[in-house]
Amino acid sequence: MAQPTSPTGVTAGRRSPIQMIALLVSAVFLLVGILGFIPGATTDYDGMTFAGHESTAMLLGLFNVSILHNLVHLAFGVAGIALARTAGGARTFLIGGGIVYLILWIYGLVVDQDSAANFVPINTADNWLHLGLGVGMIALGLTATSLGHRSRTAT
Repeated sequence: MAQPTSPTGVTAGRRSPIQMIALLVSAVFLLVGILGFIPGATTDYDGMTFAGHESTAMLLGLFNVSILHNLVHLAFGVAGIALARTAGGARTFLIGGGIVYLILWIYGLVVDQDSAANFVPINTADNWLHLGLGVGMIALGLTATSLGHRSRTAT
């Protein structure tokens, strides 16, 4: 007897590959957001400001963070979990989030890191990470979408 399927063709009660990937990426964002508030995981914790380039706190001693930066990571994680409830939402999270990170990468390239415009704050390590996240999330969104289509047509 075949298991019931949802309107998207996914077996009821089971997540598609793209939903699982989106949940994993979301969990990483939540972890990073939480670690940003933990002294030790974040060096120079006492130098953390709400926002702006004046924040001297460094996640893992490498990535410049602020309270706002950490809150954005947490919000991104929560949004990803909410969107991963459906395959379409998961795809939107991965591809849309990837586009956001590519825009943030471009922003990081053009903004003077010591100016008030660097409100997030970001540094060179953040810029490279944003490029990797942007490309990676878009690639995952596109690849996992095709995996889902192949698995549905194979059954």
